[in-house]
Amino acid sequence: MNLILNAKDAMPEGGTLTIKTKIASFLDKQFAVLSVSDTGVGMDEETIKKIFEPFFTTKGAKGTGLGLSIVYKIIKDHSGFIEVQSELGKGTTFKIYLPLIKDVAMLTASSTE
Repeated sequence: MNLILNAKDAMPEGGTLTIKTKIASFLDKQFAVLSVSDTGVGMDEETIKKIFEPFFTTKGAKGTGLGLSIVYKIIKDHSGFIEVQSELGKGTTFKIYLPLIKDVAMLTASSTE
């Protein structure tokens, strides 16, 4: 929810929010991937380096700076990781990777056959 609210705030004049899911395999593991993209204002490299720090905000008095640090902590606590791609004026994409549990992946695959 935090990623979606940030995307909304990054598009004050409107834009497109895209949410995608997929399964990706690498490092000999399978991951559920949640992708949240917006066509908002984007971020520069210096901002991207700080976004997961507690209390860092680009929203001035409107922001607490806790949203993305909480997202980061939750993902790490579930043995996952997060990637950020952003370009000023072109938007931002967050990709969350969470490891799949083998039994769940097999159950899902067999239930769709």
